[in-house]
Amino acid sequence: MGCQTAKNVSFSTGQGFFLCIGNDPVTLNTLKTMLRWTLIFLVIALVAALFGFGGIAAGAASIAKVIFYIFLIALVVSLVMGMLRRA
Repeated sequence: MGCQTAKNVSFSTGQGFFLCIGNDPVTLNTLKTMLRWTLIFLVIALVAALFGFGGIAAGAASIAKVIFYIFLIALVVSLVMGMLRRA
């Protein structure tokens, strides 16, 4: 399912709501995958901290934080655009 856009960013509600960046749709499955990786890195950070590996824990926590913020931004954009389309 590609995206046809003139400005490289478009929004659609065809087969469920998604955000298109270029020709790549960001679907709900993509957001779920990002959240899953965030949780995986968070668990790695917690286990590493539990065993005293501070450097590994800090690195995994940083990765989890970055992925989580990207997820939040994509989620907010999706929700706002979904509400704007319904109005």
